Amino acid sequence: MDVLTIVLVFFVSNAARSLPRPPADPKPAPAAPQEFGQLRERLAQHGLEARIESRGLVISLSQMVLFHSGEDQISREALPMVDQIADVLREIPNNVILAGHADGVPIHNRHFKNNWDLSVARGLQLLELLSSRYGIPESRLSIASYGPYRPKGPNETEEGRASNRRVEIIITRIPN
Repeated sequence: MDVLTIVLVFFVSNAARSLPRPPADPKPAPAAPQEFGQLRERLAQHGLEARIESRGLVISLSQMVLFHSGEDQISREALPMVDQIADVLREIPNNVILAGHADGVPIHNRHFKNNWDLSVARGLQLLELLSSRYGIPESRLSIASYGPYRPKGPNETEEGRASNRRVEIIITRIPN
């Protein structure tokens, strides 16, 4: 009886291997570093500046473009630009970091007790917009908040402070 069972298992397992397998779900391939250049050019055609760094493709959006001063609600005027970015994000499975930055001028209002709160709230608003309106899976998105501690420009000038108030969308080299 045991020999018969072994022979039966052998034939059944061999027959199962020869059955056709269903095709895998067509999942977009992750954007490789060489493809970041193509994505950057595509974004540039829509007036969006992106740069390639070791952490991935970085799209830097100034606060003036996305938000009104001291607020975390994304302005309606920014939606066409976010549309273009979402189109790119839907085509690749790479993870995306939404990094909020602030200038060095302390903020304290009824919504935010400091620049950390403001910059993380802005990243969260962008995450919610990308997932709910544009269908980017939340599992691919994460938020980082740097407050005033990774400035692009000097906080001593208005121009420098303006460049520090931004959200960076970082398309990482890592697929989901």
